[in-house]
Amino acid sequence: MLIKTGDTVVVIAGKNKFTVDKKGNKTLTTGKVLKAFPKTNKVLVEGVNIVKKHVKPNQAQASGSIVEVEAPIAVSNVMLLDPKTNKPCRVSIKTNDKGEKIRVSKQSGYEFK
Repeated sequence: MLIKTGDTVVVIAGKNKFTVDKKGNKTLTTGKVLKAFPKTNKVLVEGVNIVKKHVKPNQAQASGSIVEVEAPIAVSNVMLLDPKTNKPCRVSIKTNDKGEKIRVSKQSGYEFK
């Protein structure tokens, strides 16, 4: 999996692909990866795939409630955002002089940390 925690990604498929502003303009949804789940190939993206979860009453809250939380989204539905071009990009893995594996944007050659 080429996407890691802390990366900025663009949603390229699904119900959260576009966000509409007050003027009615559609733009691709971007967000920061809060957590990556490599075993299931899913990522948790900030502000994307919001679901309602019912919470039982407990000692902290006397009555139950409905809470909105982010749910994981498939990693195939997101792409890394290239900081140079500010567009979604494909990524390849290359090794540097020290023998470390680094992620590199195929379009601009930007090296992700």
